[in-house]
Amino acid sequence: MSKILVVDDEQDLEMLIKQKFRQKIREHQYEFVFAVNGKQALEQLELHTDVDMVLSDINMPEMDGLTLLSRLKEQNGLLKSVIVSAYGDMENIRTAMNRGAFDFITKPVNFEDLELTMEKTIKHVLQMKETMKAIKENNILKMYVDETVLNFMGGHEFESSLMVNETVEATVAFIDICSFTTISENETPDTVVKILNRYFDVMVKEIIAQGGYVDKFIGDAVMAVFRGDYHLDRAIDACLAVRKAIEELPNESGNIFFAPKVSIGINSGEMISGNIGSGNLRRLDYTVIGDAVNIAQRLQTTAKEGQIIISESSYEKVKESFNCNKVGEVSLKNKSAPLMIYEVMD
Repeated sequence: MSKILVVDDEQDLEMLIKQKFRQKIREHQYEFVFAVNGKQALEQLELHTDVDMVLSDINMPEMDGLTLLSRLKEQNGLLKSVIVSAYGDMENIRTAMNRGAFDFITKPVNFEDLELTMEKTIKHVLQMKETMKAIKENNILKMYVDETVLNFMGGHEFESSLMVNETVEATVAFIDICSFTTISENETPDTVVKILNRYFDVMVKEIIAQGGYVDKFIGDAVMAVFRGDYHLDRAIDACLAVRKAIEELPNESGNIFFAPKVSIGINSGEMISGNIGSGNLRRLDYTVIGDAVNIAQRLQTTAKEGQIIISESSYEKVKESFNCNKVGEVSLKNKSAPLMIYEVMD
């Protein structure tokens, strides 16, 4: 159900809207909230935080519609407003648009046109909300977290949630494109970037498909994190899909033959999730750190072309779900004892 705030000092408009949209009100497609001026509209928005759009007149007592537009733009970047006014001259239209109006309808109101405009506006708002939801859920907002971004993303509440530091159980995968320096040393910068971005697009698609998110791009490698139920299984499924998709890509280098392959290290465990970086620079990286993360990266360095390497502890958790082969013991940096590793076949 979409909630719409109507701001107009003419009582007739409230009655007309209730009559014209009575069926959609009964079917719970629309819910209307009413205010007689901008001041009361702001009060209603305090009470109804789930309003999707505002229909507002211009000429009203106490606070007019153009002033209301400015206030809304400052307080809620996702809320969209449509001006419904008898003042249809270009000056008012331009002023309304410059202050953030999404559209403009003149009185007397053509309700068919109004409904189409409402549908278009609500669709736009819902798309924006879905995008914001995806960003929050996938932790895509990584760097350059400044005041403007935080206000746009929902102000103090989102800032607080973004700044939460916590210990989590998760799986980290490091996926490296093997021998990519062959391309970077023999191709133009434009070609190198184009090909690398193409590979990254393929990887990201498979990572997201399994509910993971890209923590960061490191040169020609990707660090991905998986949290929630079956995070290790989902990470392995994603990496199997990445390996298959990358190996099926055609040679895109004109000067040399390059068959893309990946080497992958995966590890699960307890890690710290939080904002790491410099507050003075206002550059923070929302990431995971800890021994489990370090092991994942070192497992990747031991992996050969096309290999997906996991630790013995991970193998014990997934051996009934995935076909794995024992590789043997390896010595990892800063680890006193050798580590038994396994290769995930399929």
